[in-house]
Amino acid sequence: MTKAKTLGELRTTSYQSLSIKDELRKNLIKQLQQKEAGFEGILGYDETVIPELQTAILARHNVLLLGLRGQAKTRIARLMVNLLDEYIPYIAGSEIFDDPLNPISWYGHHEIATKGDDTPIAWLHRSERYTEKLATPDVTVADLIGDVDPIKAANLKLTYNDERVIHFGLIPRAHRGIFVINELPDLQARIQVALFNMLQEKDIQIRGFKLRLPLDIQFVFTANPEDYTNRGSIVTPLKDRIESQILTHYPKSIEISRKITFQEAKLTPEQRLIEADGLVKDLVEQVAFEARKSEYIDQKSGVSARLTISAFENLIGNAERRMLINKEKNTFVRISDFSGIIPAVTGKIELVYEGELEGPAKVAHTLIGKAIKHLFVRYFPDPTRAKKSKTANPYTEITEWFTEGNTIEVDDNLTLTEYKNELHKVKGLQELIKRFHPKLSENQTLLLMEFVLHGLAEFSQLNKNYLNGGFGFSDMFESLFNTDLTDEDDEDFR
Repeated sequence: MTKAKTLGELRTTSYQSLSIKDELRKNLIKQLQQKEAGFEGILGYDETVIPELQTAILARHNVLLLGLRGQAKTRIARLMVNLLDEYIPYIAGSEIFDDPLNPISWYGHHEIATKGDDTPIAWLHRSERYTEKLATPDVTVADLIGDVDPIKAANLKLTYNDERVIHFGLIPRAHRGIFVINELPDLQARIQVALFNMLQEKDIQIRGFKLRLPLDIQFVFTANPEDYTNRGSIVTPLKDRIESQILTHYPKSIEISRKITFQEAKLTPEQRLIEADGLVKDLVEQVAFEARKSEYIDQKSGVSARLTISAFENLIGNAERRMLINKEKNTFVRISDFSGIIPAVTGKIELVYEGELEGPAKVAHTLIGKAIKHLFVRYFPDPTRAKKSKTANPYTEITEWFTEGNTIEVDDNLTLTEYKNELHKVKGLQELIKRFHPKLSENQTLLLMEFVLHGLAEFSQLNKNYLNGGFGFSDMFESLFNTDLTDEDDEDFR
């Protein structure tokens, strides 16, 4: 379609002036009728958040996305841009992108009054119709709405009550677009009051001067529930004027969480060649699930989906580091590599008092241990039940080998040959894997062999001590009398 260059040309086309909310509604209806996906890349919200958001758009509501950190609130807001028309016309030169058929500014009215059908028209792409502002306590009315420009007033010889002397802020410049305020409760109460005046009365007040400016904006706000008590709150009149409040949530299953991690993890082409078994991928996700129910972690703060993304990137990075140090051409992710995800975990969790006493590193190790214990029974019989069972205990040969005084150390820097030799020392370990999982590759077999040792340690059948960059395994009974080992263990977390 040839774009009109003047108002006269525009009038001859099929263009109709629509409000932003009607435009979003029109394009959403089209999407729903054509059964198009919409909101690409948002996983796990197909039956909860997305239908509620679509309902709000159809109802032409301003929206508040309420949820803990790392629940894709901002991403959802950004994807709403896809529901806008690709291009819309505006009066060329207008600061607030005046609709040629429905201007609201002095400039827009003046241009049409003086030039009529020859008024020049420009076109605005939908990507330019999105404005985002992170709310912080230092945000002012001038930032959001605007301020009087004394120089303009002096040069044009106008009073401060004239629209032409206003230097517009972000919100007027978002006219006919989507305006997002992230972390709304962080906004000072007096600024929030200025906002609901705009939402309801459609006027702006700057320094005591009132200006009628019926801005056409789709507002989207985001907030964390804990902000209501920690840093600030949403003032009641503003909350009352936001028509739809939509609650977001964390992924409800490991499968969805894995898809999100795989989608978001930023890996180089070389890193993508490093083998990462489904087991280690599930373990990464399970660490986050364990964190979300841990008594050491502040659940009001939440455990962001970014934890698993960063942890997976660290996991691959740790394996790559070993490959480079050992000058190997390829490698695979081992359980010992999980010592490399500690920085990703400790940086993404907020500890309660009990967690602070334990220390962030110890809490992270505990979470990894719980994740291993949770997944272990998917692959092998429960060691606690096997011990009590009348049938033969499949782990007896392994535990007896350690009872004889044998120990092994699995460092994350071991070459493949050293790693293999260390695991093969344990009598009965390979046979156990072959018994329950006979059709695995050599790498998968080695991974499960190490996994079994970690699993038995979590079920208190073996002792596991934390080494720099790895783990040591020994007999459980002997470790009870090894005071030096306990002291060393505690030293790691000081």
